[in-house]
Amino acid sequence: MLGYPWPFTGRPPKRDPATWIVTDDWPEAVPLAEAEIDVFERWFGDLFDDLLGPDT
Repeated sequence: MLGYPWPFTGRPPKRDPATWIVTDDWPEAVPLAEAEIDVFERWFGDLFDDLLGPDT
C-alpha cells in the first residue's frame, strides 16, 4: 500500500508488544447521538440490510 514491504523502517517499540496489557475502561452501555446513528445508517445501510434483512 505504501510502496515498500513490512517491516517498516523506524524506531522499534520501547517495550515488547507481547507484554502489553490491554484494559477496557469503557462503560457497559456507550451512549450514541441520533446524528451518529444516522451516519452509520447512511453509509452502511445496504450492508446492514444484507446482513440483518430490510427494516419492515
